[in-house]
Formats: sequence, C-alpha cells, structure tokens
Amino acid sequence: MEKPFSPLIIFFIIFISDFPHLYSPYRLHPSITASTLVHRTHTAVSDFHVINRRTLFQCPDPNPFLQINVSKSSTLLSNEEFVAVIVSGVLVPMATDWIAMISPSHSNIGSCLGSKSFYVQTGDLSDLPLLCHYPVKAKYVSSDPTYLSCEKKDCRKYNKNGKCEIRTCSASVIFHVINIRTDIEFVFFAGGFHTPCVLKTTLPFKFSNPNAPLYGHLSSIDSSATSMRLTWISGDKKPQQVIYGNGKSQISQVTTFSQDDMCSTFIPSPAQDFGWHDPGYVHTAIITGLQPSTIFNYKYGSDAVGWSDEIEFRTPPTGGSDELKFLVFGDMGKAPLDAAIEHYIQPGSLSVVKAMVEEMRNGSVDSIFHIGDISYATGFLVEWEYFLHLITPLASKVSYMTAIGNHERDYAGSGSRYVTPDSGGECGVPYETYFPMPTAAKDKPWYAIEQASVHFTVISTEHDWTQNSEQYKWMIKDMESVDRSKTPWLIFAGHRPMYSSYNGLITVDATFRKVVEPVLLANKVDLVLFGHVHNYERTCSIFKSECWAMPRKDENGTDTYDNGNYKAPVHAIVGMAGYSLEKFPSFAAGWSMKRISEYGYVRAHATRDDLMLQFVNSTRTVIDSFRITKSKIL
Repeated sequence: MEKPFSPLIIFFIIFISDFPHLYSPYRLHPSITASTLVHRTHTAVSDFHVINRRTLFQCPDPNPFLQINVSKSSTLLSNEEFVAVIVSGVLVPMATDWIAMISPSHSNIGSCLGSKSFYVQTGDLSDLPLLCHYPVKAKYVSSDPTYLSCEKKDCRKYNKNGKCEIRTCSASVIFHVINIRTDIEFVFFAGGFHTPCVLKTTLPFKFSNPNAPLYGHLSSIDSSATSMRLTWISGDKKPQQVIYGNGKSQISQVTTFSQDDMCSTFIPSPAQDFGWHDPGYVHTAIITGLQPSTIFNYKYGSDAVGWSDEIEFRTPPTGGSDELKFLVFGDMGKAPLDAAIEHYIQPGSLSVVKAMVEEMRNGSVDSIFHIGDISYATGFLVEWEYFLHLITPLASKVSYMTAIGNHERDYAGSGSRYVTPDSGGECGVPYETYFPMPTAAKDKPWYAIEQASVHFTVISTEHDWTQNSEQYKWMIKDMESVDRSKTPWLIFAGHRPMYSSYNGLITVDATFRKVVEPVLLANKVDLVLFGHVHNYERTCSIFKSECWAMPRKDENGTDTYDNGNYKAPVHAIVGMAGYSLEKFPSFAAGWSMKRISEYGYVRAHATRDDLMLQFVNSTRTVIDSFRITKSKIL
C-alpha cells in the first residue's frame, strides 16, 4: 500500500497550483502528480466540474415574483422521462442564470466542510465549497433561446391607466431524468458556476417505484456459453428473480457498497464525500441450462417490485467452435440526452452506442468487449447509473465483457500501479460490483474467456504486472495453456497501450512494454487490443519498437498479416468510443500503419483461419480494415 500524502506534500501541491509555470509535471514526484495537476488534466474538464468547491454567495435578490416549478401534475417520477423545469417572475434575465438537478433533495446547499484542504486533490482551491452533495446535472436558463430576449412575458403590475409597469420573464428548460431512487429537486441559481447563489428551489420529487428492477446487463461466466450472468439494480435488498426460456427461473444474489468502501487519504475523496450517491442494491443471477449461439427471452424483478420488459438475448458461441462476431472498443463513457452540463461528458458516446445498436439489429453480434474507462464516473456515483441506462440496449442482449481502466481503479495509497486520482476514490469497487467478470477474486480483475476460435486474455494494466507479481504469473500460465488447435486465435487485451503515436502524459509506460511484451511474443499472441489513448491506431507486427513483419494487400486491397508465418503481435488502440478525441502529431514512427481520430468502434469476425477487423465510425462507415490469417496464402 502506498503512503497517504504528507502535510508537506499538500503544501507543495497548493504552492505549485498557484505557480504552475515554475514546474514541469514530468519532473514531479508521483505523489504530487497524483493530485491537483493531474486531476485537473484528467477529470476537471469544465467549470461545472468544480462547482461544489465554489464559495456560496447569498443572493441579494428581493424579487417577490420569482418562481421555479416543474410542469407535472404529480410529484412522482417514472423510470425515465424528460421533465420541463419552468422559471418565471424573472425581472432581469442574465446569461449566468442556471438550474441544477440535485439528488438527494435534502442535500445541503448552504455550507459544507470549512477547509479547502479537504478538496485539494480534486484540483480546486476555493475557500469554501458550495454543495456538500454534487449536482447531478445543470443547464443555463439561456438554453431556452427566448429567455435573454424575454419573449415570454407576464405583467405583474398595472398602473391606473391600465398600462403594465412591471413585466417579468420566464423560460422552460428540459432535463432527462432516470430512476436513481433518491428524491430530486431543482434549484435556480444566479451568478454562473464561479459566483453562484441560490434563488429558488422546487419541492422534492420522488420516483413512483424506487425499487424498480433496472439496467440489466449480461456477461459470460465461462467458455461453455451454457450459462450467463445477469446483473441489475433495484432499491430493494430482497432477492429477486430472472425468468427465462420456458418458465425457468433463478434467484438473485444481492450486494451493495457504501461510502466506507470507497478509497481515500486523510483528505476525503469525491467518492467518499460530495460525489457519493447511494447505489441501491445490485442483483446478480446465473442463468443456466442454455445453448451456445442461441436466442432466449428473459425478464427480471419480482411481483413485489415489478418486472422488466421481456428481453431477447443471444448467447455467444462456445469456445472451440468456428465463428465469432464481436465488437470491441474502450473509453466510451456517456453523454446527456438533454444537452445538460454534467460532471464528465464523453461527447462521442451517444452516436457510437446508436451505431452499435443498429449493428446488433440484424443479429450479427455475438459479444462485446469494453476494455477500460467504462463510465468515467470517477467518484461521482450517479454517473454509473446514467451509463448503465445508456448501454442497456446493448448489454441486455449480448455478453458485455469489460476490462478495468485507470478511471475505475487508480487512486493514491490504494495499491494501484499508478497513483493518479483518476477513479475519484472508487478504487474498482463500483466497477467490480456492476460488472462482475469471471475473475479469481475481488480486486484481481484479470481473466480469460474463450468464444468460438478466440482465446481472450484480459489483464488489468492498473494492477501490478511486474515480473513475479501474481498477475504476471497468471498471464504466463494462461497463455501457455491455450490449445491452439481448439482456439487458434490468441487476443491479449488491457487498458493502457504499449505503443502510441500520441504523446501525452503517461500515455505509454515503457516499463510495462519491457516486462510484458516478451510474454506476448513467446506465446505467439496474434492481436493486442488497448484503449486509454482516445483515437484509433494499428501497428505492423511489432516487437521492441521494430517491425518484424509488414502487412500485404490481399486481392481486395485489405492489409493482411500472415500469422501462418508468425513473427510478432499486431497492436491496435481502440480508445475512440466516446471521450474527446486526441489528434496525432504530424510525424509518426514507421511501425504505425494507420492513424484515425474519429469516433467509432471495431467490428471483428473470426473464423479458424481468418481474423478480420474493421474500424467503423459513428455513421457506420468502415474507414479501416485489416486481416490476420493463418492460412499461409500470401
């Protein structure tokens, strides 16, 4: 375990934050780069991100006409709806007026911890925080284009001649609300995100069924494809059921996590403090007695809390069979459906999910692999539920397999390989609870799975992978045990890459490459898939930064790698599924075969002799293709 920051370190962080030009982040001690500067780079992506560390100014507004209301006849909310929030009675509309969605509704919007040292790790050094609990989302009132011009007017006072003496303005702002179980209220602020003050609040709104079973998603538990794990969320801790096939059923196991399970130093992390949101209860059930590559129907819930819709899903092919069609990507996250401002937005995620949902409609997808940086909640727990809502059309219908990334695991003092605060104190707990993979134990998130002709070795780049570590020994044992007559393709996947043309902070860890790359070569890994860098790039057959073999064009002009005459693995970065894209430099090394900075995902089709991969952008246009073959036809 790493030691927590010392008072001297905290002082130095504050000092360099005030004078950043005096220091290069590449020269800082890891315990310092793990704090303010890196957190700003990795997670403080907007003014709204640090809203809860702003000093609260008291609004001097004496306006007796001001109101904020929701255009609903009931104070009960459904599982999903778009809510119109109306402000009226505004005397002088300002561009800095905004509305926040707060949950739970009893959150203190007056005062919180009195020392700025409690928030230093998040990258904001204001004297006092604004909100003890972080707003779920916010919108400037000017998102209603009629607001600043006061096109919606009401006369509040007439003179004796019948002419209006006082006119006020109104506006309507739409919020997308999903069932997060806790009450919600909407708060009208003035002063923007830098000098905010509270004007008015609504009454609390409750969800009509806070115990509803929601956001079911599937994952494989082994290579047989005869059993699947279903995971869902509910506000009810009592076991529920999944009913499937011809009346078969399984009872759920129930778990949850608390603020005490979140990581922190002596300075509270976002996950343990102002970013916390009660996760409810996570239900998991193992659906057994299935057949590979077969369509089944299921629903989950109980008579007491209600049932999900009936959902059709497809099991993946069993390990050792011939054909597999899968999608793979990293760094997707989520974005709001209402154009609101949220803690952390991955702008490409909506279009990429939409494209993949369309891809799945013809039944051409057996499974999905999401290799790290899953929701980007980073300590703001409600973000997980918006992410789960986003992926439900995908993950409820095919096996959704994941790998852990820096934004799920890393935190100083937690034992992660990298001491950046990128998980916001989550330290893998929400990730492993929401996405249980076929791992040996908790906080050992590495595993292997076989589907058709492919053996997937999935590691955690965020845990110890050095020689003689537990994970290092595991990956050697796993890859050495692969029966290539059964699964001729060996794909190695993890989050942080070994090669990238993009030059960013901690983009590529040379030590990781030095330690693990020889293991890939020794076991004749065909393809290596990474995320972390937010673009798409593929290499030649590479080892030690040199091309050991180059692809050739087949009869269709597709780059083809001949692994019947194996030389070295092909690497592909697929971190372009949602996070803001990173541009390539004008110069790239000779090992880089293709570089694309567009949103999208990779479509893969494996048979026993051929592995075809296509980079598909968010308009479902194929913009790169390559093959790996074992047929020795070149």
